[in-house]
Amino acid sequence: MFKKILIANRGEIALRIQRACRELGVRSVIVYSEADRDAKYVKLADEAVCIGPPPSALSYLSMPAIIAAAEVTDAEAIHPGYGFLSENADFAERVEQSGFTFIGPTPASIRIMGDKVSAKQAMIKAGVPCVPGSEGELPEDPKEVVRIARTIGYPVIIKAAGGGGGRGMRVVHTEAALLHAVQTTRAEAGAAFGNPAVYMEKFLQTPRHIEIQILADTHRTAVWLGERDCSMQRRHQKIIEEAPAPGIPRRTIERIGERCTAACKKIGYRGAGTFEFLYENGEFYFIEMNTRVQVEHPVTELVTGIDIVQMQIRIAAGEKLPFAQRHVELRGHAIECRINAEDAYTFMPSPGRITMWHPPGGPGVRVDSHAYTNYFVPPNYDSMIGKIIVHGDTREQALARMRTALSETVIEGISTNIPLHRELMVDAKFIEGGTSIHYLEGWMQQHKR
Repeated sequence: MFKKILIANRGEIALRIQRACRELGVRSVIVYSEADRDAKYVKLADEAVCIGPPPSALSYLSMPAIIAAAEVTDAEAIHPGYGFLSENADFAERVEQSGFTFIGPTPASIRIMGDKVSAKQAMIKAGVPCVPGSEGELPEDPKEVVRIARTIGYPVIIKAAGGGGGRGMRVVHTEAALLHAVQTTRAEAGAAFGNPAVYMEKFLQTPRHIEIQILADTHRTAVWLGERDCSMQRRHQKIIEEAPAPGIPRRTIERIGERCTAACKKIGYRGAGTFEFLYENGEFYFIEMNTRVQVEHPVTELVTGIDIVQMQIRIAAGEKLPFAQRHVELRGHAIECRINAEDAYTFMPSPGRITMWHPPGGPGVRVDSHAYTNYFVPPNYDSMIGKIIVHGDTREQALARMRTALSETVIEGISTNIPLHRELMVDAKFIEGGTSIHYLEGWMQQHKR
């Protein structure tokens, strides 16, 4: 096991990784920008190093600053968390070339799965079902683009090969709009991701977003830890996640889980990862793989009892997974609400000082957050300030616990999206389960303030 790990991230995930290190008896180094000087995890750190001013490009995205911090503190490994450099193959490569262990997949795996076209090709070879679409990147020839779209059938969606986080995609309903959409998406992709390549897929009308959590060690063992339903989202950004997914037959889930672990073995994957699928009419379609820990990992932890962050560290240290697939059991139901510093209905960010922070408690309630009374939410980063996660024996009990937890939560001084969560927890369609990825945006239209 490592003696010291550098945590190359901020916010609630930095605190989450710090706690995992403590339980393992590993010292942790926190890097922080000037905007995060007063963060809870900085105060709690064994060692803390300021790596630059508030802008991400000058701090959390600065590879030389992070590697220098690891060098001066004698850290042995670097955990990237999620976001920032977590899925940057060049960073993973530089970490390992500098003599440190990258707590995540190999740079080669990140490259394959980070490019949506190569990821899809790898999954087709591994027998994982994919959304019908173009074979690789769209060609330059406009006539060929039109022919591919006709073969797939409208509506289609144009996606950036190097995209993510809901950016770099455009839905096309008619042939008249196709070529302009392709051209625009290429330009956006080149500007946002440094890669203008785009591909085309069938646009599914009312799919759900279902993902499979996997763990794979360096000893050819891969397991899947059940599924999560992340369909409650706005502009491709998840707001509520739950495990397991309501209303999908277990055998259907098991078949896709088995294919995911087989694919991991085929591509030599190591660490934690998430296969993301669209699910419609009883069929799964692979869309992408996230080669890192997910924001929503706690719901899987609560239903399996497995600490995913600790497993990431153990795998990176060369340990074997301490359990086989037959030992993974799902117990009860878990739901997570992302708490963001933003207006609940306009989604306008609301940075500023929290004058009152009273998190919920009680049976089956977990709060992952770095916030506290008098904490200043900086305007420089993502608006998420925490997550409320609940677990119950049944989905009904989990819903009841989440309603109670949200009613107990008091955050003053800034706006948050808690009022939206309170409404959704009593929404008849959400209570029924199985809403599509488009449901929330339709709901927002009907409930305009």
